[in-house]
Amino acid sequence: MTTMHQFWQSALNFLFYYPLFMSYLWMMGAIIFYWKERKEPSYQQPTALTTYPKVAVLVPCFNEGDNAEETLSHALALNYPNFEVIAINDGSKDNTAEVLNRLAEKYEKLKVVHLAQNQGKAMALQAGSLLTDAEYLIGIDGDALLDPHAATWMVRHFLVHPSVAAVTGNPRIRNRSTLLGRVQVGEFSSIVGMIKRAQRSFGRIFTVSGVITAFRKTAVHEVGYWSPNMLTEDIDITWKLQRAGWDIYFEPNALVWILMPETIQGLWKQRLRWAMGGAQVLIKNIDVLFKPRLNYLWPLMLELMLTLVWSYLLFILALIWILHMILPWIAFPAVSSPFLPYGTGILLGLTCLFQFIISKWMDSRYENQLGRNYYWMIWYPFVFWLITVSASIVAFPKVLLRGTEQRARWVSPDRGIKINSGQ
Repeated sequence: MTTMHQFWQSALNFLFYYPLFMSYLWMMGAIIFYWKERKEPSYQQPTALTTYPKVAVLVPCFNEGDNAEETLSHALALNYPNFEVIAINDGSKDNTAEVLNRLAEKYEKLKVVHLAQNQGKAMALQAGSLLTDAEYLIGIDGDALLDPHAATWMVRHFLVHPSVAAVTGNPRIRNRSTLLGRVQVGEFSSIVGMIKRAQRSFGRIFTVSGVITAFRKTAVHEVGYWSPNMLTEDIDITWKLQRAGWDIYFEPNALVWILMPETIQGLWKQRLRWAMGGAQVLIKNIDVLFKPRLNYLWPLMLELMLTLVWSYLLFILALIWILHMILPWIAFPAVSSPFLPYGTGILLGLTCLFQFIISKWMDSRYENQLGRNYYWMIWYPFVFWLITVSASIVAFPKVLLRGTEQRARWVSPDRGIKINSGQ
């Protein structure tokens, strides 16, 4: 066997077995988390807290005229005795300002601040945090519907564990009228939620959910608040807090119902932004590998690097396979198709479905009809892997060209087709 052939065989083995290994690692970690969670007295319902410190719900809004009233109405309906809601209008161009002002006159617990120009979500969150004397901050998006018990579920961790700087919640998809929407219902259970459970079991979490996370204000102030130049402020603040020695928890009972893209274009923009944010974090935090005192972050950094290598390797091998099909007379290496469902590809597909079974078992208490989306998860490896891999490949050079000083400002995302959340 030639050296070149050995190299390509090793590359193919990594290409197929790396996601397989990570999938079973996530399932194992998630099951460990689940069994520990079941042993808690408050597994189903939140128990009364010994004290109810003040909580501020921060809601950054940019062009949220269509969603602001519904979002703030749910936030103001928290089943928590000591809270306020702060809506930050981040230079919106629509009627967001008028909607927020009208609601502020109606609700005593609602404060509104208007930023003259769009500064980005990071600056909006910081502005809101500086306007409150609350020690605990819950950040949600302008289209998110907060569960009434979310604050109680998250605050309990801060009271018991002084080292906890943030508690990330459990986003659930509420728009399910298209294939992309239905697949994302399964994705957030079998991929997003499962990974957070597994990472919490094994030590550290890669990122909090920007759509619902509670923060200890003291910790956020210590690390300099959210970074205005990072495209994904949630990933960045996660790493800043953990590098400073703080811990982060995942609370699956802290639910929020969100809207997600239901068009290919909207999904691509979202996943590209996520991938660029991950690339920014990789570049910014690569030095942790040379700092033994931060060795608890090494597994996260290694996974991030290997996933990036896997994405580029998949692209290279796919390109070689296509060229071999088009130009068979040229001596390209013999490479099996990375896309056609046979051999290990079938095993990957079956593992994906098995992973969703495990997640449905764990998440069924949040959504009784979660199994309806089981069939649609068949499409996840074909649709979402292609988008995710493509976004990862495009993101890294874009981040290198973009630099680190440019302010990260947001645009109105694709929110899909809005339907009743089913609550």
